[in-house]
Order: sequence, then C-alpha cells, then structure tokens
Amino acid sequence: MAMFRLDIKSIKRSAGQTATGAAAYRAGERIRDERTSHTYNHSRRQDVTHTEIFLPSQFGDAPMEWARDRARLWNTAESVEKRSNSRVAREFQVALPAELSAAQRLTLARNFAREIADRYGVAVDLALHDPKPSGDPRHFHAHLLTTTREVTRDGLGAKVGLDMQSVQRFRMGLSDHGAEYTAVRERWASLTNAAFREANIEARVDHRTLAAQGIDRQPVVHVPMEFYKHQAAGLDAGVLKQMREEYRARIAARRAQASQQGSQERPTQQEVPVAQWGAASAQGAAVPVRQAVIPTEHPATPAQPAQSAATEARPATERQPASEPTSPSAPRTADETRRRAVQNWLRMRSKEAESPRNEPDRQRASEASSSRSQGEDLGR
Repeated sequence: MAMFRLDIKSIKRSAGQTATGAAAYRAGERIRDERTSHTYNHSRRQDVTHTEIFLPSQFGDAPMEWARDRARLWNTAESVEKRSNSRVAREFQVALPAELSAAQRLTLARNFAREIADRYGVAVDLALHDPKPSGDPRHFHAHLLTTTREVTRDGLGAKVGLDMQSVQRFRMGLSDHGAEYTAVRERWASLTNAAFREANIEARVDHRTLAAQGIDRQPVVHVPMEFYKHQAAGLDAGVLKQMREEYRARIAARRAQASQQGSQERPTQQEVPVAQWGAASAQGAAVPVRQAVIPTEHPATPAQPAQSAATEARPATERQPASEPTSPSAPRTADETRRRAVQNWLRMRSKEAESPRNEPDRQRASEASSSRSQGEDLGR
C-alpha cells in the first residue's frame, strides 16, 4: 500500500528557527551560525544517507562556491533577512515509497529537487533519511530545504515562489498560493506514479482528499507519535500487540468497504498520464488509488467518538483520576488508551490556544473595545 505525503512549511524566526540549524539537522552536519555565533552540531546522525545541493540549471557548472557550500549558503540566507519575523527558508518534506529500491528512491528525490530548483530559481538542499531503528521500517523520506529568494551569481535576490506576496504573484500573472500548493502536490504524485511504472509496481498514490477521490470515510485524527508513546507508557507488550492487531483489523475492514463501494458505484477509470509540471489538475480525472495509511508498527489513534453514555453516566468517584499512574500489572484496555490519547491531545491543543502567551492579544482587543465604548459615551 503506497503512501502519499508532502508537507510544505516555512522556517521562520518568529518560531525561533534558523536556516543554519535546519540545514545542519537535516544534513547531519556541523554548521556555525555567523549571525548568532551558535553552532549546530548534528554530525552524529546515522540515518542520513544522501545530501546534495541543487542550483537552477541555467547556472550549469558556474563557479558559485558560496551556493554549493552548505554552511555558506545558509549563512547567506540568514544574513540577507533583516526582520525578526522573516522566513529564512522553506521545506518540502516527502515520503519516499518503501516499494522502491534505494537507488530508485534517490532518483525520485533528485528529480523532484531539480524541478523545484528550476521552477522557482532557488537553491535546494536535499537530504535523504532512512527509518530510525525504533520507528516504522517503511519511513523513508526526504527533506528539500530551499531558499526563499532566487539564486543569482552574486548572491540571493528577491523573494520567489510560495514566499512572494499575493499582490506580486497577481501582477505577474501567477496563480494564487492555494493553487500553487495543489500544483506542487500533484506534481509529486505524478513523479511517484511514474517511478512506480518504471519499476513495474502496480501501486499508485493520489494527492487529492478522500472526498475528491470518492472514498466515503473520515480521515483519522493525527496524534504525534511522541505524544502517543507517552500515553502508552506503562502498558505491557501484550496490550500494545492487541492495539496493533485491532488497528490492522479496522484498516482492513475500511479497505474492503471502500473497494466494494468503488466497484459498485464508480465505473472503471483509466490512469491519468503524468501531467505537465504546473498544469492545473483536472477535477474529474482520477488515478487508481492506493490510499495512504498511518504506519502500523506505531499505530496512530483514529478518531473515536466521545465517551459513551455509559461512561458519562458513571459517578465521578468511579472514574479513574487523570493523575493516577497506570502500572504494568494493571494495564488499561486498548480502546480506553486510544480514546484517552485523542482526548488528551485535543485538550492540550485547546489549552495552548488559551495559554498566557495569547493574553497580550486578548488584552489589546479588550482595551480597543473599551476605547471605542468610551468614545461613544463622550460623543453623546
């Protein structure tokens, strides 16, 4: 079952991030930030299998050593940004299909990096990571760290691509940011499916949502693995094994149901050839789908309904206190662990939204409202 994943995010100072730190971590190297004099040392990483910097093809083999050296490139990206909330880099993180060989995964990642560099005129720092020993053995992935500004022979120029302002993109006749995100995702799906065809693998991926694909089920709630591991601490091996088996059974049932509905309701569809890069996706076109699933070695916690009426009806004295530790000798049930993990995660995110860090914004809004009320009173 092939898995589609493409995450696009920005590296920004407002979140305490730096381009030098991001590059050092992804490439598994030691880089010193000349702006802050801080050294990021991730040279002990063992899961980085390949690193490479791509420049736009127009420069060929031009002697641009400042852009081909990782430390100099990202220190340059830091030095040209003057604002405290600047976006200093952008990242495209993709899941590399485990169905392909190591050489085929590398070729796929390099092709995507080359197209990103040529499309936006930026430098692309590619890093391939193997699965960690304690993680899912299928979790091959690649990080494409790109500059937010175009590359010139003498340095970095203006903002380009997804980091351009919407007004500027409109004036240049470019699509809006939403359409550009969709185009990038579609292109990655096309490249992945092309790699499958070349390898004579029947699996396919689709960048569209479940609803657009005609799959009648809700996506699961994404709970970060570290949070789930924390919630599962204290459970013995037997309970964890039971949770994995139950998860696999639910996924198998969903696949069977989706396959049955698809054969009954939808006509057979021909595979769409690899689209021209940047072409708008056809809403009616479809690709034979092997829908992505969450790794089974570390089961995610699917969306569960709220606590049952029986649980809510129990007196508070009968409910287990939230602070009560769970000992391995008396493990919780698998369903209860999954339900609590989802509830605790959503509760934690809700508390973050109401944290004191947001108090200044609420206070300013309250002061503005008070000022308007006083002005109205004086006007009377």
